[in-house]
Amino acid sequence: MTPRLIAPSLLSADFARLHEACALIESSAADWYHLDVMDGVFVPNLSFGLPVIEAMKPLSTKPFDVHLMIVQPERYFEAFQKAGADVLTVHLEASTHLHRSLQGIRELGMKAGVALNPHTPVEALSEVLDAVDVVCLMSVNPGFGGQGFIPRTFDKLRTLRRMLDEAQSPALIEIDGGVGPHNAKALFEAGANVLVAGNAVFKTPHPEKSIEAIKLLYGG
Repeated sequence: MTPRLIAPSLLSADFARLHEACALIESSAADWYHLDVMDGVFVPNLSFGLPVIEAMKPLSTKPFDVHLMIVQPERYFEAFQKAGADVLTVHLEASTHLHRSLQGIRELGMKAGVALNPHTPVEALSEVLDAVDVVCLMSVNPGFGGQGFIPRTFDKLRTLRRMLDEAQSPALIEIDGGVGPHNAKALFEAGANVLVAGNAVFKTPHPEKSIEAIKLLYGG
């Protein structure tokens, strides 16, 4: 069965009540935690880092999907593995030696992910499809939550799904940004496997029900 997963983004949670956000994800139908690490250099914003992830890990049983929006991410692979990352994603645009980076992530026992900014064509991944476990298509410009979905993402998604199928790659396709009940069903039908939902979960009156509503759109 094709995986169809929901990964609530902690970037949209109340940072003063992260323990409650963890409890919510644990008791909900969510599949992964999505954790955005920003350095204020690669993207124009700062978020949380290793100490926060380390503090959250004992509160969780579900996989940590850690998205590094930082320059020279390879310097921190081992540190994030020790902090609790299960999936570690680097940006193609920030990785000078992408194939080496993906190999390094796998060697540490994590799933290797690569993210693409909206302007980056999916064809740029053609030489690393055998080294990647998750491809994250940014459907907003990275750095801030609450942005509107970029419609062109659907074209990129269909192209990437075709590339992965032709290569017989089991890699998952993740969509990050502007995702919610209004487009979740269409994204899954176009070939996505993992949807990152931030405001569509944590900025609603009943986050658990919001997660469940997205899952019900495809019978998950």
